[in-house]
Amino acid sequence: MIETHSSTLAIPETGDVPRHVAIIMDGNGRWATRRMLPRTAGHVRGVQAVRRIVEACGQRGVRYLTLFAFSSENWRRPAQEVSLLMRLFVRTLEKEVDRLEAQGVRLRVVGDLSAFDAHLRGLIEAAEQRTARQTALTLTIAANYGGRWDILQATRALLAERPDLAAHPEALDEAALTPRLAMAYAPEPDLFIRTGGEQRISNFLIWQLAYTELYFTDCWWPDFDAGQLDEAFAWYRGRERRFGRTSAQLRGAV
Repeated sequence: MIETHSSTLAIPETGDVPRHVAIIMDGNGRWATRRMLPRTAGHVRGVQAVRRIVEACGQRGVRYLTLFAFSSENWRRPAQEVSLLMRLFVRTLEKEVDRLEAQGVRLRVVGDLSAFDAHLRGLIEAAEQRTARQTALTLTIAANYGGRWDILQATRALLAERPDLAAHPEALDEAALTPRLAMAYAPEPDLFIRTGGEQRISNFLIWQLAYTELYFTDCWWPDFDAGQLDEAFAWYRGRERRFGRTSAQLRGAV
């Protein structure tokens, strides 16, 4: 017999404006190459797009915005490009915190930060502390992050706290693991956006994206603006988010 658990599963909140938007900011390098510029120029221009989208999300009532800035796989890129990305990260943290604080944005950074140098880790900690009381929008930067890493680190943390689970794995469930994930403080994303024309999630939030609406656009990240965001939101409003239910249930039919 199949057990039913419908009475115990919480249905996520939904609305016309996604509460949590997660974005893979793809296409910086190709944007620059098309213009016969070094790839690094695309990353610099991409920071301007971040400013635009943070502001636009705040104006539209988004509560959580998560940006995939640097994956654990990005270390494989050319050393010069990685070095530029690190310097850009430092420069952005130094310059943007005032703006974020003025906009009521709380900054959080998730990922394996042990790979970064002490100076960058210090800037991250200072920025997080300075914006900790802001409540309009939580901006999460995923840096040296991977979805598989996230699940592994959460599992290790859980087993360290509850070694009894090694002998009784049947006691391990989602409710025990989820609070150990890097973004346990945020609801699961309602809308995932990937710019740049690729159609995959590339090891980003693979646990959290289970029921997220996936939106792909050919627009390169440096060109992504409030208008492009509104197009994604319009597409999102046309989606029927059932979470395992039927269309009839959503319409209130008996």
